[in-house]
Amino acid sequence: MVNRKELNPEASPQAAFGARLRRLREARGWTQDHLAVLVGYTGRHVSAVETGRKPPTLPFVRKIDEALGTGGGTESFEREWREVKHGSLLEGFPEYVGYEGRAVEIRLFEIGLVPGLLQTPEYARALADGDVQRGAITPEQAAERVSFLAARQEALVRPRPPMVLVVMDESCLHHAVGGPEVMSAQLQRLVEVASLPNWIIQVAPFGIGARRAFNLPVNLLTLADRSVVAYAESQAQGHVERETSFVVPMLTAYHQLQGESLSQAAAVAKISQLRKGTP
Repeated sequence: MVNRKELNPEASPQAAFGARLRRLREARGWTQDHLAVLVGYTGRHVSAVETGRKPPTLPFVRKIDEALGTGGGTESFEREWREVKHGSLLEGFPEYVGYEGRAVEIRLFEIGLVPGLLQTPEYARALADGDVQRGAITPEQAAERVSFLAARQEALVRPRPPMVLVVMDESCLHHAVGGPEVMSAQLQRLVEVASLPNWIIQVAPFGIGARRAFNLPVNLLTLADRSVVAYAESQAQGHVERETSFVVPMLTAYHQLQGESLSQAAAVAKISQLRKGTP
């Protein structure tokens, strides 16, 4: 293809949207003109969306979901469009979620807050409401964020669910969110999930000190072809990385962190003790 423009999905949320659209279209062997016929737009319009020159509209993304069979769940273009439109997710995160829904293994490390995939609806809402109170997002964005998280959690419940390995910094258990009842239910949720065969939950105790491998949250996904995708974020943005030279050291550091952390049995005992101390 002579005039094919290379896409950089990390350039912006809109660029990530366009790159994913092109990837799924080409995976089906469709040209832009063929997809255009299916959705009732021109090939030039599809091209402009894919290359980020034109923002997608709601009617367009709904037609795309219908044509590609991506409606509903975490793969929905409409859901991604809403997040891009309202900006309630960090740049790079929608791209990561697309990989997360297909991962066979998920490794998570979190500091300060219970990881999203383990959050109860009440805990998630309390966090979103806090962002609303600070003026960081609107109430509508908060509702979409909670709904988006619920869809991610639901995507893990499938005939062959992924293996999920979680290491939480001990601060996640002590950071009070939503009041005693919300925290008690959240801690109970951690204990319940730890009993599932495809989940391993560990706690990195404060005593690790300088031996803690990461100072920021880290997500590592193993895909069906055994390739690994890394996702890390700062306060301002998220970044997806597939380059082996970058990902392998992170995987090694994660394994070292697991070795320093409490076993699942010890972690569950600690969580249960904290819960008993929660009114």
